[in-house]
Amino acid sequence: MSATRVLLVDDDAAVREALGQTLELADFDATTAGSFVEAKDLIAPDFAGVIVSDIRMPGRDGFHLLDFAREADPDLPVILLTGEGDIPMAVRAMSAGAFGFLEKPCDAADLTATVARALRTRGMVLENRRMRAEIETGDPAARMIFGVSEQANALRAGVRHAARSATPALVTGAPGTGISKVAEVVHLSSARAKRPFEKRAARGLDRAALMTLWEDCAGGTLFLDEIAALPPDSQLALIDAMDAGRTTLIGGSTEDLEAAVSEGRLAAELYWRLAVIVLRVPPLSERPEDIPVLFRQYVAQAAEQAGVAPPEITEARIAALMAQDWPGNARSLMSAAMRFVLRMPGDAERMATLGLAEQMAQVERALLVAALGRHNGHATEAARALKLPRKTFYDKLAKHGVRPEEFRRGAG
Repeated sequence: MSATRVLLVDDDAAVREALGQTLELADFDATTAGSFVEAKDLIAPDFAGVIVSDIRMPGRDGFHLLDFAREADPDLPVILLTGEGDIPMAVRAMSAGAFGFLEKPCDAADLTATVARALRTRGMVLENRRMRAEIETGDPAARMIFGVSEQANALRAGVRHAARSATPALVTGAPGTGISKVAEVVHLSSARAKRPFEKRAARGLDRAALMTLWEDCAGGTLFLDEIAALPPDSQLALIDAMDAGRTTLIGGSTEDLEAAVSEGRLAAELYWRLAVIVLRVPPLSERPEDIPVLFRQYVAQAAEQAGVAPPEITEARIAALMAQDWPGNARSLMSAAMRFVLRMPGDAERMATLGLAEQMAQVERALLVAALGRHNGHATEAARALKLPRKTFYDKLAKHGVRPEEFRRGAG
């Protein structure tokens, strides 16, 4: 959850308007109020932003507002302004819990830098709260499948549906997307959660070993990865076992299973039984907005495993991460997080050495590719999703050497 709003409180209309314009020009979402009474109803525990307030105001002053805000939410950053140049007042403001203290008239750069720092702090607080809340819900899909994108939300919904259905299912995706993890979340979200869950590679799994696994998972779930690699006689035995019930099967695959059926490598009956429910795990290229969320989570996990404090994740590092293609998906992002925690150099470090223009160009290209991937290579739909005029969209595609037809699944 990103914090973007700034609540600006000042009783001087001219000053309020000038500061509001400064904030708007810096791309902050500014809301103004002329008094504590006008502002107080906007201050809530999960206010997605920060407060900038004058200290000296008629009636309830900035210190009263600061106390009110801290009572509503102790982690809500409040930046106080004064035109007095009073050092004892600044000391009082900071000791009372103010995030920052600025003297009026404020230098625009000082104001925007302080607000940006406060918003970053607020964003981290809100994101940590969101993650804790999901963990406490007891919902495995919310707790274990990370991301804020539409694709991540759809995957969580699909997992819950598959868990309620209690039928065989198929989980597909590109290598490294976490197919086996999604299968496990389906199991943990189901009524079978306390029963056995086993995951095995299907390749080379003979009939006897398969039937032993099936019995061991009675009442629970068996996940077979790369299901098309299961030997033919084991596939037939698996179909018979599914008829007998007792165990729920989830198959996983990184390849086109309809092609495997056409080529005779996968029994059609087995495929169609699994394909009643299909969960596709989207690659990172289709949901770049999830990269910061995933990276922060992986850094926290890696730091805990290594027994060290997690390093600071800067905006420059996030920009560098989002500018990469990540063909290895979540698996490679997890490795990058471990390298980052252990202070080992990697691609993100090399990206961070690029200038701002080069980094922004890489991020722009990643967003274009993601939009095309989400809309199966249809440029008009992708342009509409990005709120770009069609010509502008095509100009940007040409600039980055991106061809829409390369993103049409099932084409060619």
